[in-house]
Amino acid sequence: MICLWCGSNEGAETKQTVYWELPDGLRAIEITCTPSVSCHACGMIYQEEEIVTTIEDQLFLIDTIHLAKSITYDELMSQPRRLKRNYFR
Repeated sequence: MICLWCGSNEGAETKQTVYWELPDGLRAIEITCTPSVSCHACGMIYQEEEIVTTIEDQLFLIDTIHLAKSITYDELMSQPRRLKRNYFR
């Protein structure tokens, strides 16, 4: 896998813990087991744009009031949506 930061081919798919601010800005949550890329050449760990967009859309479309402080990526993605999609994107 090509690393988007350094361009080497030493990027590897991994799962990482990330911290995300909720859309209302009142708190942040921990999202564990998030699909990520880890580069052995430059040491960068990041989420690809598609994953970032997916998380942001899901947090915008669900009722975040009842979310725990920590949740897995799969649990977050399985939360029932109030809207079918993000009509503002």
